[in-house]
Amino acid sequence: MKKFLLYIIFSNWVLSGIIAQEAFNDASPHVQYQYMGTFDLSKLNRILTTELEEFMASSTMPASSFKGQFVKPKYAVKLYRVKYRSSAPEYGNWPVVASGLVAIPETGKDSMPMISYQHGTVFSHNEVPSFTDESMETKLMIAQFASQGYIVIGADYFGLGISDLPNSYLVRQSSEQACVDMLYAAQDILKTMKVKQGPFFVHGWSQGGWTNMTFLRKLEYLRIKVTAAATASAPVDAFATMNRWMNNYQPGDAVYLPACVSNYIFAVEFYHQIPGLSRSAIRPEYYQAAKDFYEFKIDWPTFRKLTKDKVQEFLNPEFLSGGNFGNGVYWLDLEKSQAYRWRCRTPLINFYGEKDEVVPVYIAKLAEGFHTLFGSNTTRAESAGPIADHRATYIYSLIHAKPWFDSFLK
Repeated sequence: MKKFLLYIIFSNWVLSGIIAQEAFNDASPHVQYQYMGTFDLSKLNRILTTELEEFMASSTMPASSFKGQFVKPKYAVKLYRVKYRSSAPEYGNWPVVASGLVAIPETGKDSMPMISYQHGTVFSHNEVPSFTDESMETKLMIAQFASQGYIVIGADYFGLGISDLPNSYLVRQSSEQACVDMLYAAQDILKTMKVKQGPFFVHGWSQGGWTNMTFLRKLEYLRIKVTAAATASAPVDAFATMNRWMNNYQPGDAVYLPACVSNYIFAVEFYHQIPGLSRSAIRPEYYQAAKDFYEFKIDWPTFRKLTKDKVQEFLNPEFLSGGNFGNGVYWLDLEKSQAYRWRCRTPLINFYGEKDEVVPVYIAKLAEGFHTLFGSNTTRAESAGPIADHRATYIYSLIHAKPWFDSFLK
C-alpha cells in the first residue's frame, strides 16, 4: 500500500506521448516493435559531416579535429522502435513499459555482431535512442557502427521515451534492468526477423558510461558473454564525482552540473522512496524550478535562467556538508552507486578526456587501477588527448573503439 500511495503522490510526473499502438508488431508476449524508417547512405554521411559539426560547435575540439577519421558508411540502416515490459527493482519490481532502439544494417547477412549503446545525460524526454533523430549521440553510433555491419541497440531508460515513470537518472538497479530487458527484447526481435546475433559488445558515454559499467557488471553476474566493452567519460564512482561537483568547484566545470545533481536527487527521492529529500537538499528559491525541470515542464535554458551555474550556490549548505563524511541516507545511497568495484573479466577500455568538464581524470581512471589491483588485467584507461573535453572524448571513443571491436571479429 505504501508503494502504491507513493506512486500516486508522484503521479504528476507521468507523461503522455505514447506512440500509436497500431503501428507495432509483436515479437513475443512482452515485446513489440515498430519500423521507423531507414538511414540511407546520404543521411549517414550527413551525420558524420554537417551534423557532427553542429554537435561539436561548442567543444574544445571542433569537428575538423576528427576529419577523415570516421569510417565511410557502407550499409543503409533500418530503425525500429521497441516497446518492452520490464520492472523497477527499487520500487518493489513495479511493472514498467519501457522503450528502446534496434538498428539493423542492410548487409544481406543472416548473422551480425551486436553492440548495446548506453546513452548519456539528456534534458528532454525524447532525446533518446528510440527517437533517433532527436539523439545525436545515437545517430553517431549508427553511422560509425551500424553502417559497418553491427546491429546497434539501446535502451531509453525508465522515465524517458515512452515510459510513464519519473526519470530514473543514475538509479542503479533500474538502469541495469532497463538495459538487460532491452537486450532480451532485441533478441526476440532478431529471432522474429530470422537474424542471428554474433559477438556482443557494449559501449556508453557520460551517464551512459556509468550505466554501461554497472550493466557490464550485471551481465557478467548473469553469465552473459560480452566480447569487449568501452566507455567514454564514465563517472564510475558516483559518490566521488558528485561530492567533487558539490564541494570542490573548479574553473571550467560544466554549467549544467546543478541540473544533473538536481535530477539525481529527485530520482533518488522517488525510486528509493525518501519523501522530502529534494526539499532538504535544494535551496527554497530554486526548488520549484528544479522540480519543474525534472518533470520536463521547463527546458534546460529556462532552468539555467532560474537557478545557478555552481552546485554550491544551488544546494543548501547543510546538505552539502553531509559529503564531508558521507553521512545521511542520500550519501549512503550514492556510495552504493559505484560501478567499478568488481573483478572484471571482459576486455574493457575506459576513454577519458584531460579537459573533461564533467568527469575528472582521476574518476575516469579508477576502474583500471581497481581491476588491476584485483588481478583482472582486462581493463585499461586511454586518454583522448590533452584538450579533449566531454564531447570530444565521446567522438574519440567512437573512432578508436571501432577498430578494437573489429579485432575480436577476426
